[in-house]
Amino acid sequence: MTDDRPSPEALLRQAARESRGRLKIFLGAAPGVGKTWEMLNQGARRRENGVDVVVGVVETHGRRDTEAMVHGAEVITRRTIDHMGHNLGEMDIDAILERHPALVLVDELAHTNAPGSRHPKRYQDVEELLDAGIDVYSTLNIQHVESLNDVVASFTRVRVRETVPDSILEQAEIEVVDIPPDELIERLRDGKVYIPQEATRALSHFFSKSNLTALREMALRRAAQAVDAQMLEHLRANALAGSFAAGERILVAISEHPHAAGLVRAGKRMADALRAPWTVVHIETQRDQYFTEGSRSQLAETLALASRLGASTASIPAVNVVEGLHSFVRDARATQIIIGKSPRSWWFEMRHGSVVDRLVRVIGDVAVHVLPSGEAINTATTRPRQNRRSLWGRPVDYLWSLGAVALITALCLMLSQAITLGNIALLYLVPVMFAAATFGLRAGLFAGFTSSLAYNFFFLPPTGTLTVSNPENVVSIFVLLGVAIVTSQFAARVRVQADLAASSARQNAALASFSRQLTASATKEELMQAICADIARLLEVRTALLLPGASGPDLRAAFPPEDRLGQIELAAAQWAVDNDQPAGRGSSTLTASDWLFHPLRTSRGVLGVLGLAREDAGEPVRSDQLPLLMSLLDQAAIAFDRMTLEEDNMKAQAVGERDRLRSALLSSVSHDLRTPLTTIVTAAQEMKHAPSAELAETIETEAQRLNRFVANLLDMARVEAGALPLKMEATDLFDAVASAVHDTRTALQGHAVEVDIVPDIPLVRLDPVLLHHCLINLLDNAGRYGDPGTPIIIRCQRRHDALLLSIVDQGPGIAPGQEKRVFETFTRLEGSDRVRHGTGLGLAIVKGFAEAMGLTVEASNNDEPHGACFTIRIPEARIIAPLSPKDLA
Repeated sequence: MTDDRPSPEALLRQAARESRGRLKIFLGAAPGVGKTWEMLNQGARRRENGVDVVVGVVETHGRRDTEAMVHGAEVITRRTIDHMGHNLGEMDIDAILERHPALVLVDELAHTNAPGSRHPKRYQDVEELLDAGIDVYSTLNIQHVESLNDVVASFTRVRVRETVPDSILEQAEIEVVDIPPDELIERLRDGKVYIPQEATRALSHFFSKSNLTALREMALRRAAQAVDAQMLEHLRANALAGSFAAGERILVAISEHPHAAGLVRAGKRMADALRAPWTVVHIETQRDQYFTEGSRSQLAETLALASRLGASTASIPAVNVVEGLHSFVRDARATQIIIGKSPRSWWFEMRHGSVVDRLVRVIGDVAVHVLPSGEAINTATTRPRQNRRSLWGRPVDYLWSLGAVALITALCLMLSQAITLGNIALLYLVPVMFAAATFGLRAGLFAGFTSSLAYNFFFLPPTGTLTVSNPENVVSIFVLLGVAIVTSQFAARVRVQADLAASSARQNAALASFSRQLTASATKEELMQAICADIARLLEVRTALLLPGASGPDLRAAFPPEDRLGQIELAAAQWAVDNDQPAGRGSSTLTASDWLFHPLRTSRGVLGVLGLAREDAGEPVRSDQLPLLMSLLDQAAIAFDRMTLEEDNMKAQAVGERDRLRSALLSSVSHDLRTPLTTIVTAAQEMKHAPSAELAETIETEAQRLNRFVANLLDMARVEAGALPLKMEATDLFDAVASAVHDTRTALQGHAVEVDIVPDIPLVRLDPVLLHHCLINLLDNAGRYGDPGTPIIIRCQRRHDALLLSIVDQGPGIAPGQEKRVFETFTRLEGSDRVRHGTGLGLAIVKGFAEAMGLTVEASNNDEPHGACFTIRIPEARIIAPLSPKDLA
């Protein structure tokens, strides 16, 4: 029976894409083939057809024809980022999102953004635009595709650092922009790609004809692979039948027999000749549970060989081999199948039939390549005696079946006067179905045979004998036996399907549980330990996780805990890292090791190796466990890669933040030190000629300003280091405010100070020195940013659970949404209360000191009068005198 339903996974992926924008990539073999020009040309045609098109970023590299294409288009102005004293222009994502065009043109998809950008890579910017429903046209060279990076470097001798993941290409429409290598070389010589000096160097290195030819072939093949994958996705989502053999897809069917390795090698040769993807599949049936240890080992070796040769591997549960292959071929849209045929006796084929013959009859328009094994397989000798007994079941199964027949016989004897012989015959089908569904086909056939004997002996005249007097009753016996056999077949088939479904459900549950455990891990150490513990539990093995190190593989996690591994194990682990292949026991390399090491591979290379071993020193992985292990390793590698990328991203953000703070500090120090120093030097020079009290006061004022600046730097360092000493004591807020106003009288010149604090304000338990620093910085901020001639208001309001001490200026205020950012170190916000010169340390120190004392500080805009308002909230726990009811607001 064919399954013509759409693939749920394909439908879900298709539905997810419906809400996103569409990505089109103009793919080229090398710079200069005309990708940017073609992107701009198609964008211009879309704009002429009424589509809202803007240019997000285009790199013209001084090419006149490209600059001419940009002329007349709406270009989103780039955002300027200050990095190490240089102004770098990057695509302004926020401006594009606010503009929200139908289509945006984004050049150089693999570009690395300047530090301080929202995303480290431009393709991540594009992902955000696509999520917003905006279509994107972009350009990419084939050497920037992550999976091809090593291949390109092997013949160009150039390692490209800027790459994009293959998943970007898989979701995009790809258009190859291609010109012959000779034409590209001519363009390079004419200076249409690089300036003459760079062009001469490029011709002798990267842009050789052999390199360009190889890159051109890679671009065409990668585009064909992407188109083929998208076609298969469409077929699955729409349940369209047929192989759609626009490209070859090869399937190799293997068994547990030794000649299966020859099939895999033949599949590799055919895949290389056709340049086609290929898959090696094993169909799991009920007979797999009766495999000997040698058969399991042979199957595992064959699958490992296929993996080493570059094939995708799969192990598919099915009722029988033909149905499993037919279903997998239909799903994979394979165009060619390689299968082996062993010489069998006529008696074997008469009893079991030929898998190859049945497959050819049902497979349809798929080519089937049948390769002989070269030697006959004697099934009577390949299966050991104990497994043949297991195949027939346990003796107790037949006893239960016989007991069920006896029970029905007793029941029928009691009801023999009330029911007819026909109904009695139907009742005998009950033990047949029970035995077949519970114990298997052979037990069901045994129950059917004993049921026909019991029916004849106890109910057909003459009773008590196995003879039949009436010829019609002979027909009844054979009908009963035939129905029993058919019923056994169906019941046993249902049991097999239920067993396969249960096995698949257990594996899916194991993978889901493993995925949840990995997702819940917060650190890399927790993740590595979770990987080892869960795989050890699921496969009942010992596990160890090793990461590459300068002196060899480094043991980072194990379950149960391992202190060290032997030299042969470390050598096997190193070989697995270097060659991206399994090594150790059960593989083809360093088999003397008790451990089997599998690489954790991702698109970025091998991140580590996972070792497996058994307590009894047996084979680490059985063949039936291999598909589960491969799935677990894939999930573990993805989770480990995600954690590594998150750590790298955090480190990059920390480096970017340090660079930002360093630049801000240098900028602040250069101004806040130079200005008072210049005044001091000038005043000192004047005093040489005409000493005066005014000049001395100027020197003193500017020296105090310098002292405050240095004190702020030291205080901020103490806040960030958590080394802030506290001396909590009773403090009068009125006295604290008066002292702070006195010490900032110079900064407050031109501003009247209005103090609105009632005389009976209660005492508070705070550190008076830290509170003084907070008030000085807030008053200095108000004096600096309040409009000239406007008053500064200091007020204290009582609440039922706190005192609110506020300082209000009448300046431009704070930009909406930026109230919290003003307290960040070295932050000066444009269009806010922080636009003028300053270090950006004052408010950060206020926040740090306030939190150290158990207070909170908030920034807001005051409506009447208009300006910025900074409020220190003193909670009730810090108030010494309790508030009376009449004091409550």
